[in-house]
Amino acid sequence: MAHPDLLKEKPHPLPSNFIGNTGQGSPTFLVPSQLTENNTLNEILAFARKQNASDVHLTSERPIIFRQFNVLKNISTEKLSSAQIHSLITADIPKDIMSNFETAGDIEIVHTIAGYGRFRITLIKQRNGYDLTARVIPSEIPKFEDTKMPESCRNLTRWAQGLVLIAGPTGCGKTTSLAVLVEMINQNRTDHIITIEDPIEIVYEPKQCQITQREINTHTCSQNFALRAALREDPDIIVVSELRDLATIQLAISAAETGHLVLGTMNTVNAAQTISKLVDSFPADEQTVIRKMISESLRGVICQQLIPTLDGTGLVPAYEILIVNSSVANLIREDKIMQIHNVISTGKSFGMKLMDSSLEELLYQGVISVDEARERTIHTKKPEPENTK
Repeated sequence: MAHPDLLKEKPHPLPSNFIGNTGQGSPTFLVPSQLTENNTLNEILAFARKQNASDVHLTSERPIIFRQFNVLKNISTEKLSSAQIHSLITADIPKDIMSNFETAGDIEIVHTIAGYGRFRITLIKQRNGYDLTARVIPSEIPKFEDTKMPESCRNLTRWAQGLVLIAGPTGCGKTTSLAVLVEMINQNRTDHIITIEDPIEIVYEPKQCQITQREINTHTCSQNFALRAALREDPDIIVVSELRDLATIQLAISAAETGHLVLGTMNTVNAAQTISKLVDSFPADEQTVIRKMISESLRGVICQQLIPTLDGTGLVPAYEILIVNSSVANLIREDKIMQIHNVISTGKSFGMKLMDSSLEELLYQGVISVDEARERTIHTKKPEPENTK
């Protein structure tokens, strides 16, 4: 039976132009050597990619700001006015998108620049005027070996059915890690992969697999509509960009139970919290059944953080890995989820790892600072601040 939230949804009109652009091709302009308030939006974004920035901030009454290796830096000296930002975005953002933005007050899109790739842009109106934030989407999917994910994560792509989750805070690289797993499946299996994304960030080139990529509000009205449709499209693997509400979580678990491999992301900080969030999304009277379903369908959880390196020249990932074995499944069924970190700490032979152990390794190797390791620990009690009085 469909959940009541699904029955309330009504379709809304979708744009007639729904065929996307990869951002590949020959550049039509040169990247400037430095930025000023007179550069175009496309020039600013292309410059950000060249500088290895992860994010761009254009805010009224502030200079151009980049996030580089998790640190915000002023890139220009002059401040941008609200009128200048409006002029920047209207010059390079299509008119139909701007019309929707002016009506709604905020909008999220993927902007493509020939030869310079794809950028996820969020436009908002705020107290001082217009505001743009852009995430630089990687042009290439990293190889599994380059991500430093434990080898046990590779095995999670080999399941015929079940649920695999990638978790972590915003901006920790979940989308990239998800793409790495999907690309491994694309290269090594002969299956049908359906992705449901909001918006589509990384574009896959079919190799061994058939790949269908769908974007919310461009190709489908909602995740729930897309998930229901996916089950009738002969899928083997379903990829959901984010499990964020009850209806989506319910459909994802059902899909995993009915013979599909489902991969998705969640904004949680560790494996136990990820499972708790899945269960707690459901009404209390349904949670006993849901815990049983999750215990049978969940295959693993990859939690991650991106941490600035000690030398300030990059970011390094730290991982918590949960591989669901009989011990973990029993804890989920018996509502003893908070004991899962004990199983992870003793589950090295299964490929499990606690986030704190990953941080300790990076600290011991001299890759990250003591302060970064201390602030990011999860299970280890943080020391109390010194009394300076």
